Amino acid sequence: MQPIPVMVNGIPGNVACTVARHVQGDRRFRLIPCSFTGPEIQEHEHPMEGTAIRLIRPEAREAAVRELQGAHGDFLSVDYTHPSAVNANAEFYCRHGLPFVMGTTGGDRSQLEDTVRSSGIVAVIAPNMAKQIVGFQAMMEYAAQTFPGLFKGYRLAIRESHQKGKADTSGTARAMVRYFNRLGIPFTEDQIAMERDPQAQETRWGIPGRHLAGHGWHTYSLVSADGTVRFEFTHNVNGREIYALGTLDALLYLNERVAAGERGRMFTMIDVLKGS
Repeated sequence: MQPIPVMVNGIPGNVACTVARHVQGDRRFRLIPCSFTGPEIQEHEHPMEGTAIRLIRPEAREAAVRELQGAHGDFLSVDYTHPSAVNANAEFYCRHGLPFVMGTTGGDRSQLEDTVRSSGIVAVIAPNMAKQIVGFQAMMEYAAQTFPGLFKGYRLAIRESHQKGKADTSGTARAMVRYFNRLGIPFTEDQIAMERDPQAQETRWGIPGRHLAGHGWHTYSLVSADGTVRFEFTHNVNGREIYALGTLDALLYLNERVAAGERGRMFTMIDVLKGS
């Protein structure tokens, strides 16, 4: 099998860099030494283990994509950019026939799905690329569908903490709100307690100092109306390796879908889990 050419967009962002290092070190893939980046990035290159990654700002993308397709042929894209760029990036990938994996959260998700379905490409899009956490969410979805109203009368508190640079509320926490709603608890996304202060994260949450710049901690607490019963679900991730490894699995799945000739379909990490 020939290595799959992959372009990782969002460098020099931390998650994008982590994914790119994994792609670079995996013989199943070939890292294209270019990355679409944001308008605020002034650097022209980013060093990565002996390879200089050329950074391409938004105004240069149209010309660059033709050059990249000419040099590398068909390739897959990975998007770990910024929530504000989600929809515009998806439209760009679809317009230029670039199948993509998107782990960026935010944006108009309904519009995102419509964009892919009306295109000639396929994509894997998920607010969380960590397979184990996605599996946990699937279990919660099963409970919500099978036992609706199970926690009726309970009070819910959701706390999530991510690195200071994460701009939006956790997509995983937002998805969990929908499951708890179906389990009988009225709760809205704006009730999620979001922490981005490094000092509070270290002193009050107990997050290791070395992971303040990259972590995802979530706790879902449920208490009965009379206060005598308490349930708590927690998943704490330090670092970004779990997301990078899930992204590689998503790339392999996407490549299979492309090889099968599928078009205009959006897949999720649940599809990846079932297909692996």
